[in-house]
Amino acid sequence: MAQVSDREREELRKLLQKHRSVTVLSHIRPDPDAIGTSLGIYQILKAAGYRVEVANATYPLPRVLDFLEGFGRIKRKIDYDDSLIIACDCGSIDRLGFDVVGREMVVIDHHPSNTAFGTLNVVDPKAVSSSEVAYDLFKEEFSIPKAGAEAFYAALLSDTRNFTLPSVTAGTFALAQELIARGVDPGGIAQAMLQRRSLASLRILGRAIDSLRLYLEGEVAVMTVTLKDLEATGAVVTDLEGIADYGRSLATVRVAILMVERPGGWKVSLRSKGEDVMSVAVEFGGGGHREAAGFEREGITDRELLDRLLERIAAQIERKES
Repeated sequence: MAQVSDREREELRKLLQKHRSVTVLSHIRPDPDAIGTSLGIYQILKAAGYRVEVANATYPLPRVLDFLEGFGRIKRKIDYDDSLIIACDCGSIDRLGFDVVGREMVVIDHHPSNTAFGTLNVVDPKAVSSSEVAYDLFKEEFSIPKAGAEAFYAALLSDTRNFTLPSVTAGTFALAQELIARGVDPGGIAQAMLQRRSLASLRILGRAIDSLRLYLEGEVAVMTVTLKDLEATGAVVTDLEGIADYGRSLATVRVAILMVERPGGWKVSLRSKGEDVMSVAVEFGGGGHREAAGFEREGITDRELLDRLLERIAAQIERKES
């Protein structure tokens, strides 16, 4: 499990004592880890009697998590002007989507590319999810209600790709066991997250797979989703969750690329089996993890962007094998 220090817990305690209210935020276009972590903290602080709000600047939010208690409480604005900010699963302040510059802030994250933009930065790159970091930070001093444990477990399940990533350890399952002991129904959470897909998500998955092309002797898989694809299927951005992993699942593939068209540019998701795609994403202005990363670029064609990506990945593979 995550390794949070007593000093970090003490600094959190002092910051919470200093402020009358708390605002829990997560990054724009949030994934389940971001939402699950923020809802888990929201439930913990609410149960402890704090004046607390939870917000995200994105609309719509991933409906896959609408079964979690408190999901409907997530706002698109910050109402507290004097609150302590708790930023979840966010690598840089600009990705919060709100103007919180100058506010005291606790950053809870597990991305190696985190820029340490908080007053207190609790960042553990060895943790498999931000919910793991948050749980370890709060469990010693606070009661973890069932609703908070459920939110943390949903985040953990998602960011480990259902406990299938190489980063999963015995500690990951120990954390899952602790959350289950607090009332989580693992089968119920899995069913709610994995068996409630929208029809649009299946239609856009089909289009993405139809677009799949292999490069670099079959070691790189590329899928492309255009604005026309999204319009034709009725899919929204949240329906794209997990699609990049289909490219990675091919036997010969070492790196999978999903390119999603946005007005004026592209959002790129990178997945790998052992290759360091985070370093690739960082060079293109993004970040993430060694085997799961991403970035966004504007003012470039898909062909030009793909050529640059393939050149960068080919050079990395060549260096690794030389």
